[in-house]
Amino acid sequence: MSALLSSAVLESPSLLLLAALVLLGALAGFISAIAGAGGLLVLPALLMLGVPPIAALATNKLQNVFGTASSMLNYFAKGQIELTGMLPAILCALLGSAIGTFCVQQLDATQLAQLLPLLLILVALYFSLSPRVGDLDARPRLGHTAFALTTASTIGFYGGFFGPGIGSLFAVAFVSLRGYNLVRATAHTKVLVFATNLSSLLLFIGAGEVIWTLGLCMAAGQIVGARLGSNLVVRRGAGLVKPMIIIATLALATRLLWQAW
Repeated sequence: MSALLSSAVLESPSLLLLAALVLLGALAGFISAIAGAGGLLVLPALLMLGVPPIAALATNKLQNVFGTASSMLNYFAKGQIELTGMLPAILCALLGSAIGTFCVQQLDATQLAQLLPLLLILVALYFSLSPRVGDLDARPRLGHTAFALTTASTIGFYGGFFGPGIGSLFAVAFVSLRGYNLVRATAHTKVLVFATNLSSLLLFIGAGEVIWTLGLCMAAGQIVGARLGSNLVVRRGAGLVKPMIIIATLALATRLLWQAW
């Protein structure tokens, strides 16, 4: 691993800490299944425990892969995901994420962290004001291939490079560019988030950055929380998802602005 974990807490975590991480993972999975911002909870917690930044990103990917898979499979079982035409977007998201993960291990992410809050504020404004955000599909503005080459690859790169808020970015892209209703957009978002996180995770594993004990504890909670959250989305529709995305994106933007300035 690129940095030695000096904290005794990390070298020999207590049962109480591991139980707390399971609960944290469950809450993060629940939020991510609805609004895609569970990293808002997990990354600060890992950093507070003394996990180095790159290892924190890697461990967050591990636990998030399990939660995203749980909600994705649940959405698919409930008929909310149609995989026809998704392959180009999946491949472009995978490639973008791999490039982003490689870059974040080489570069300083400070400038991206400063720009991200502004982007998230724009996402929140879009969900607040756009008439396209609702329970009905609209006319798509981009076809499958164009969406994959432009949007899936770009957001996939961001997901590999940094990550928090990626679910909100994919959701707004599906709504605004593919014309999906908000529940359908949230469901299909999980397919691309899973692809980007898996691609990034494999590279982090290859670099030896993942802290398995912490990540797997949170993963156990993620599986349960993500399933509960995805069930709630299917039952409540845009009336639940829309305010949750707005709150989550604004909360993440506020935190990052506080850190940056």
